Amino acid sequence: MATTVPKTMKALVKTKEGSSFEYKDVPVPEPKDDEVLLKVDAISVCGSDISLYMWNEVARVIATVPFIPGHECAGTVVKCGPKADIAVGTKVGVENHYFCGNCYQCKNDCREICKNMGQFGHGKKTEHGACSEYTIVSAKYLYQLTRNLNADQIAMLEPLGVAHNAVERLDVKGEDALIIGCGPVGLLAGMVAKAEGAKSLIGADIDPNRLELAKKVGFDVTVNTKEKNLKEFVMEFTEGDGFGRVCECSGAPVMVNASFSLLRKGGTMVMVGLPKQPLHVENVLQDIVFKALTLRTVHGRRIFHTWRNTEALVADGKVDVNALISHRFPMSKFEDAFKVLFSGKGCKIVLYPSE
Repeated sequence: MATTVPKTMKALVKTKEGSSFEYKDVPVPEPKDDEVLLKVDAISVCGSDISLYMWNEVARVIATVPFIPGHECAGTVVKCGPKADIAVGTKVGVENHYFCGNCYQCKNDCREICKNMGQFGHGKKTEHGACSEYTIVSAKYLYQLTRNLNADQIAMLEPLGVAHNAVERLDVKGEDALIIGCGPVGLLAGMVAKAEGAKSLIGADIDPNRLELAKKVGFDVTVNTKEKNLKEFVMEFTEGDGFGRVCECSGAPVMVNASFSLLRKGGTMVMVGLPKQPLHVENVLQDIVFKALTLRTVHGRRIFHTWRNTEALVADGKVDVNALISHRFPMSKFEDAFKVLFSGKGCKIVLYPSE
């Protein structure tokens, strides 16, 4: 199937440190070796993209200038390098954790936490990202869709994968689960937990709009922690035992530090949110050691185990990622999209490069 590819394309580019991105014409890259040229169909915007836009301290850690941003990507194969063998027209998602294949982690099926990891959309071992009409990705980082999903759904598989990875490690079937932080990943974690058989799903946040959305997507109980002491609620709800499963998605230091006290003895917690300050636990013996608890953390998705599972959840209608998409913009209106994000009025925002 022949596809006509132009010489130039529109892209968002971060060429130097500073706020915002440049919207400009750049050459369409040519795939080499095992590289694949994708036509980008949609990009969902991640919270980390806000840091890249602002170029704050977090951005200086996670990214390297110059680069094209965007890593939650839905694409269509239009051309392959000589060592790549994916059919033109194939719909794909991009695994943005670029693993080396040679380190200890990669050799022991932990490619998502590769010691030498690059990162698509962050300038880490590639300048390419999804905020462009076309992009280049090595074939080994592409997940080829097997089910009929639209572009928005494919782009959302990347953040859904983080949530799935967390919930899978919690083993929520038949358990009451507490999700702390009802941003996009927290909401997705709750939706996965429901699909995986959680008994009751409780969401905690300080934003009433997020809590209202949580109710709409299946949370059984919500708690506004500005209005109610979370520990008092937990002890009342669990008759003094604490929750057996806690998923910490806020990254807020006060919540992360308090979360250990919300677990019952023998309980499991997974940390997904990104604390920006040191952890401090007041009662280490009572809240950690004597509880014989299990603490897990996640970074990304299990490659490609998570992708297969999230594709099935969406295709089978068990998780409705569209329910979290609050706004859609042509990429040319990216400034408007980021204004919505900064206002706190958006949940997931999707951009379309060719519009």
